[in-house]
Amino acid sequence: MKKVPFDPEFRPQLTPKQMLALGVFGGLYFQDDEGKEFPKDWFVRAKLIPKGTSKPDPKLNYFGVLASQPLSVWKAKGWIHPADPRGWFQWYCRYYLGRRIPDEDARQIKRWKMMRRHAVQVASNCRPGDVFCRPRQRQALLHWAYDSRKI
Repeated sequence: MKKVPFDPEFRPQLTPKQMLALGVFGGLYFQDDEGKEFPKDWFVRAKLIPKGTSKPDPKLNYFGVLASQPLSVWKAKGWIHPADPRGWFQWYCRYYLGRRIPDEDARQIKRWKMMRRHAVQVASNCRPGDVFCRPRQRQALLHWAYDSRKI
């Protein structure tokens, strides 16, 4: 399969596989057949809640805290595109594998870039290497493919 290049302004620090292994979204992702479209090796070390569970588990997140809003909030705010009913991470997984929807890609990349402000806040308010400083903000950054362990 031919590798499709990323937009030059989109430079995520983590792959979807790495994100799933670190622990994101309280393990509440791909609880039904949605995950079957993605490579099986992404799920070998993924931290996911048991199928049929409907609430995220903060212990599965890398920083041990919940740092995301429910999908219902995302829908109410109009942040969900019909092509990716599970939101940004679903878009990122598909983008990572080569799917392109120019207008939607531009919108999602713009949203991703807006998360940089959180990385700046962590860097400005925490000692380097203190991963216990601002854990919710760090977890939120992980949800957006920023490796907040390195701030």
